[in-house]
Amino acid sequence: MLSGSNFALDLFPLTAGSQSSGAAAAMKLRLHFVVDPMGWLCISMVFGIWLYNTVFIPKLVLLPHYDEGHISWALVVCYYIASALCVAALFRASTADPGRLPLDPHIPHSEREHWELCNKCNLMRPKRSHHCSRCGHCVRRMDHHCPWINNCVGEDNHWLFLQLCFYTQVLSLFTLVLDFCQYYYFQPLTRLDQEKFTTRHELALLRISALMGVVMFGGMSSLFYTQMTGILSDMTTIEKMAQFSSEIYGVKRSWQWALAEVCGTRWKLLWFIPLRSRKALQSSPHLRSHV
Repeated sequence: MLSGSNFALDLFPLTAGSQSSGAAAAMKLRLHFVVDPMGWLCISMVFGIWLYNTVFIPKLVLLPHYDEGHISWALVVCYYIASALCVAALFRASTADPGRLPLDPHIPHSEREHWELCNKCNLMRPKRSHHCSRCGHCVRRMDHHCPWINNCVGEDNHWLFLQLCFYTQVLSLFTLVLDFCQYYYFQPLTRLDQEKFTTRHELALLRISALMGVVMFGGMSSLFYTQMTGILSDMTTIEKMAQFSSEIYGVKRSWQWALAEVCGTRWKLLWFIPLRSRKALQSSPHLRSHV
């Protein structure tokens, strides 16, 4: 069973017959793991890159220059904050329930016309849901399955995926700037033999770290732009690939409302905090979109 790619393991499962609002909230907070060896390999590579930059860059650049008074302590703190937010978003995006539909969903009578039958798992699902062949279940408003987080990107964790893209850009750009400053801006370290330091660490510091920074920053910037344009146009990646025409009824939504709906809060500061839960917003009648 563990070798299969379509088995999901949820910690803190719901008890039988619990369909109250409290149970629904518990379902959103449970840890969600997809048993997929290929996904585990991909997320391990992402974590390895984060660990490399979090341990290697401070040890060779930030901390030595801070000890000699070349840089402020605020720069060191900002780097570790960016690194902590990046790994927190990675953990939350990979373990959060993307919006997996239960086997026996409770369908409100007023919304029955907006539900349809999945031809793969033979279960009822709301429109704009999609069946993930990797996970083996339907996900509400599924955007895509991302092997780099070993999870689907759906209604309940799309905001975490956006945070991961954003903080990866910040950390990668921070790393590139430090690599550049190490060789062209920072003052030489008096407590180290510069010739030995350059010979020993030039390959790892300048080439490997800079290469990873360029690749991660370029890739995440492109992905972040694609995700943002999809959210603002109310189109998922799957709908774009299927050339699905999204129809908005009434007044077109503003970018603030579109992001607030994805992030689950109108407080813009909370859009950047991964350690919280998402709550669905109540759409006003003139901003109602199709389900």
